[in-house]
Amino acid sequence: MDKAVSQKTIADNVSVEKKKTNFFDYSLLFIVLFVTGFGLVMMYSASGYTAQNRLSDALYFFKRQALFAAIGVLVMLVTSFFNYHNYGKLVMLFYAIAVALTILTFVIGQASHGSARWIAIAGIRFQPSELVKIAVILAVAVQVTHYGARLKTFKQEASVFLWGLFPAVIIAKTNLSTAIIIMGITFFMLFIGTRNYRGFLFLGILGVLAYIFAFPFARFISAVGLLHDYQLRRIFAWKNPMDYPDDTFQTLQGLYAIGSGGIFGKGLGQSVQKFLMPEAQNDMIFTIICEELGLFGAISLILIYGFLIYRLFDIARNASDLFGSMLTAGIMIHISLQVILNIAVASNAIPNTGVTLPFVSYGGTSLLLLMFEMGIALNVSRCTHLS
Repeated sequence: MDKAVSQKTIADNVSVEKKKTNFFDYSLLFIVLFVTGFGLVMMYSASGYTAQNRLSDALYFFKRQALFAAIGVLVMLVTSFFNYHNYGKLVMLFYAIAVALTILTFVIGQASHGSARWIAIAGIRFQPSELVKIAVILAVAVQVTHYGARLKTFKQEASVFLWGLFPAVIIAKTNLSTAIIIMGITFFMLFIGTRNYRGFLFLGILGVLAYIFAFPFARFISAVGLLHDYQLRRIFAWKNPMDYPDDTFQTLQGLYAIGSGGIFGKGLGQSVQKFLMPEAQNDMIFTIICEELGLFGAISLILIYGFLIYRLFDIARNASDLFGSMLTAGIMIHISLQVILNIAVASNAIPNTGVTLPFVSYGGTSLLLLMFEMGIALNVSRCTHLS
């Protein structure tokens, strides 16, 4: 009888061992592919008229974005097989290169919307500040993992926060929106990684007050000369859009687009405001979605983003170690911030800051690096053992 029980125990153990397997989040993979495909359709709808008028090729922006999307999917799949623990060894090199390239934009940068944000190396034009976002996520994840449960003193928190603050200060001179996102990523990753919440509560209250009193605060910043005039005018124009018609032309057209879309929209490709709005395929593409697909389409897209963010949250929660959890949490925060800020700008809830809508707005650098981040998250899920 004992022998029979022993054999049954061995069989049960073998059965459990067979059930223990690596998990791969196909839900995240499919939702990324879906929202990217949806983005290509909407980007073509928003850009076809402009591309035909300016470049005599209605498919110009679509073909370029489709190429980056195809490369991005390949990057995502390859990255999903690269063990994320190796990023801990490469973080210093990656961080140094990203910051160095950002500083280089001050020397050889190409102007875009009034400031030098792009550089071209070997014929490839890209935005170094996008690299900094990933570098900061990696650096903060490494630092939080290093301190672990010991991360609870102000000195330790400040030392981690500097990894995001340093590049954000550099970038703020030419790209305030990216600097805000980098600071937001650092802030929320620290909030997740530390046990001391009082300082974060205080900073959160300050942030709410800064939003409520943005107009007088902007006047104070203008007096001390901390920001450029074009950055301050965005705040002034946000509060009084009709007083700055030249600065708020795109915002006003976006609001008209949102308002005219109704419940189900005018129909795919039937937007009127895209004929008036410059570069509708970029930061203001959400307004075109609202006009063509209506409130139903807008809410559907927001729910899709919500599901994508939930999958990242689930991967972070079930990661096999703290580093994988923090890495995925940083990616989740990045996506969340860009979605919230883009929609807030489109609806004029905050000043126009030039934030792209992830996977939907036109932009090769942004799309490729977002796919790279998704590949990291998929690898974290792959390294998660389920039983």
